Amino acid sequence: MNILYFVIPIFLIFSCNGLSQDKKNKQQRKYPVVKSDDEWKKELPQMAYYVLRKAGTERAFSGPLNFIKDRGTYVCAGCKAPLYDSKYKFDSGTGWPSFDRGIEENLEYDVDYKIGYPRSELKCSNCGGHLGHMFNDGPKNTTGKRHCINSAALNFIPSNE
Repeated sequence: MNILYFVIPIFLIFSCNGLSQDKKNKQQRKYPVVKSDDEWKKELPQMAYYVLRKAGTERAFSGPLNFIKDRGTYVCAGCKAPLYDSKYKFDSGTGWPSFDRGIEENLEYDVDYKIGYPRSELKCSNCGGHLGHMFNDGPKNTTGKRHCINSAALNFIPSNE
């Protein structure tokens, strides 16, 4: 009899499947830029496709944009939407370009559980491309946020100054 007190709660916990976990019920957002997977594959370099369309991550310190210190704008590598101004870039020491804020109207915030716990995912609101993640360990004298972005998800456009 005592075993039932243990088995029944365990059964209930593992058999529950809430609507929030059902991928069929997750609403798909419509983006202004929509392309087939084949179109994205043809247009994007392999690493950009992996990051933007498959939510991959490039190796730390492997992306060239991590080391750029020039003035300019970082745009989505998939659709060219402006995402970050260089004046908000800082060296986080993590190996990925980091910003304490972005161009809000062009960013979408989501949650991903790909590594077993929730993380704040950043996406381009124009094409839905995965950019990286947001953490709360950024500069305390500004926003306290760190937008940790894959170089492969961005293109840099220098300013004319």
